[in-house]
Amino acid sequence: MHFTRRSTLTLAVAAALALTACGKKDEAAAPAADASAATAAAGATVVQIGFAAPLTGPQAHYGEEYKNGVTLAIEDANAEKPVIGGQPVTFELVAEDDQADPKTATQLAQKFVDNKVSGMVGHFNSGTSIPASKIYADAGIPMVAMATAPTFTQQGYKNTFRSMTSDTQQGSVMGKFVVEKLGAKNIVIIDDRTAYGQGLADEFEKAVKAAGGKVVKREFTNDKATDFAAILTSIKGQNPDVVFFGGADAQSAPMAKQMKRLGLKAPLVSGEMTKTPNFVKLAGKEAEGTIASLAGLPLSDMPKGKDYETRYKARFQSDVATYSPYGYDAARAMIAAMKKADSTEPAKYLPELAKNAYTDGVTTSNWAYDDKGDLKDGGITVYQVKNGDWVVLETVGGGAKPADASAAQ
Repeated sequence: MHFTRRSTLTLAVAAALALTACGKKDEAAAPAADASAATAAAGATVVQIGFAAPLTGPQAHYGEEYKNGVTLAIEDANAEKPVIGGQPVTFELVAEDDQADPKTATQLAQKFVDNKVSGMVGHFNSGTSIPASKIYADAGIPMVAMATAPTFTQQGYKNTFRSMTSDTQQGSVMGKFVVEKLGAKNIVIIDDRTAYGQGLADEFEKAVKAAGGKVVKREFTNDKATDFAAILTSIKGQNPDVVFFGGADAQSAPMAKQMKRLGLKAPLVSGEMTKTPNFVKLAGKEAEGTIASLAGLPLSDMPKGKDYETRYKARFQSDVATYSPYGYDAARAMIAAMKKADSTEPAKYLPELAKNAYTDGVTTSNWAYDDKGDLKDGGITVYQVKNGDWVVLETVGGGAKPADASAAQ
């Protein structure tokens, strides 16, 4: 088995060092650490699961919510008093901040490998997950990432799996949606040149053209920019029916504001990194009319969405935003594979993760992978901001009945 044995004293020392280094203890991780110490004291074995995402900087809200979902999953698993390989175990989350930076991500990946984590949930961004995946693959450590870029699971590695649908699925749905449902004929595309943003924009462009739409202009920016006046001025003359942006809400929110101020009538259309409460907060009244897609069903329609929402709010005193249910299911699917294999050794439970259908998920009752590590049962939901809130326009796939998208403006 792939265990890390610790005494109560060792855990206490580690906790003290973490407090000294960080200045304060992360509240979301506190109960998990307490449970770990209590179980270790009772003679159980600690099994470490790594986690990495941006926990500081402009994308920290993504990473924190994602981490909360994984934290809740591990707490739930520990409450079940698991026994693997004939021994009681407790799962411990080891979380790191990769700052959405590929170089930092690869350094952390090597750190996780050196520390012999039993599995990896994360990274969050495609741009960090793709380079880090080789390090985990070389070490044989299973990795369930939030990354949506098609490249992530096209590298030929047997250890890489997704928590959400790929950009191929999402971009295809959105490209078809804007042409067929919104009646858009002339479309402008802007992306932030990250693996995620550019990949999503590429797939969207393919789908637009396949549906009979025309991309009249394609521009790019970066994931640090906030001033889009030059780009937006250049595209205004094209009189687009839709402006699609591939990137995060730190860029799409100021873009939406500047579009309205320049008199662009076209709606802003984007992906799941825009479909956040943070986007609405940052864009204010100019958020109205923005359309974005998100993998999976609306929270209220997920098999265990309502229960998850209640428990999440009680645990973290905040609303579910976007990513935490997928982080929860990723961790639970990994732990379920360990239980089925009766081992936490990566080489022994990896085959079970690859073939095992996790049927007790929050987001889906059929969490299962194809031979590349992509989710088989991946729906896409399209949302629009109306009266300051995201409302469902249409759900494609995933077992839900489509909503009427005719009300999109």
